[in-house]
Amino acid sequence: MSKDEIIDGYTFKYNSENKFYECRGDVCYDDEHDEVPEKGLWDAAHKLEHKLKNQGIDCDVEHSEKGWVEVCIN
Repeated sequence: MSKDEIIDGYTFKYNSENKFYECRGDVCYDDEHDEVPEKGLWDAAHKLEHKLKNQGIDCDVEHSEKGWVEVCIN
């Protein structure tokens, strides 16, 4: 794994040092004013997770601050 993945127009860059794909979208907020990922990006991350799992790669989708979404390789 060392290439970027494009899912639904979102480019997930592979970070080999930390073993995850990452993409930054818009900063969004839920009803409690907590930061949440952009819906389209979140959905795309789950599609990437599904694709990787179909290739036998154990991974999980996570999000952090400022619109970042990661697909972390376990």
